[in-house]
Amino acid sequence: MDSMARGDTGTRPSEARDRLLATAAGIFYTQGIHSVGVDRIIAEAKVTRATFYRHFPGKEDLVVAYLQAADQAIRGQVDAAVAAGLPAPEALRAVAEAIAQGIRSTGFRGCAFLNAVAEYPDPDHPVHRAVLAHRQWFLDTVTTLMTGIQPAGAEPAAQHFVMLRDGAMAAGCLFDREQICATFLRGVEDLIR
Repeated sequence: MDSMARGDTGTRPSEARDRLLATAAGIFYTQGIHSVGVDRIIAEAKVTRATFYRHFPGKEDLVVAYLQAADQAIRGQVDAAVAAGLPAPEALRAVAEAIAQGIRSTGFRGCAFLNAVAEYPDPDHPVHRAVLAHRQWFLDTVTTLMTGIQPAGAEPAAQHFVMLRDGAMAAGCLFDREQICATFLRGVEDLIR
């Protein structure tokens, strides 16, 4: 049984579960995962220990749920760009602009997935696998869009796009965000051309 299935109560999401997930997401993103204990999340979410364990059998399940929620948010942004019916170059520009907007946002601390995988290097760990699943989906999506531009070179171009994104996410924590975003968007434009 995977961790999502174990954490699913089979009913509609509860306010307490949503509060736990939102609290954990904020803390995990700003302070890291391993440095934060379940007791702190329970206290800040204002739930009981029993409530926590009713929704998440363990911290690992909460971490996976946090990453799945982040994945769904990003999929929503990308799906909106694709569903708009834009030509592939415009859809890729929209995806890139959404990434740049994230980097420019208040409280930006890098990519939640790259941050998480740095704390969970074991490729067999459920958290690591959740990160890889998200990244594979993103690469596949960008590859599909690139196929609409340059079918013969779509895969390497998509890998280049993802690497540009990763670099921008890391550099956005260190340097002038506007400059990083301009450099990232320029690199994406070069790939599209």
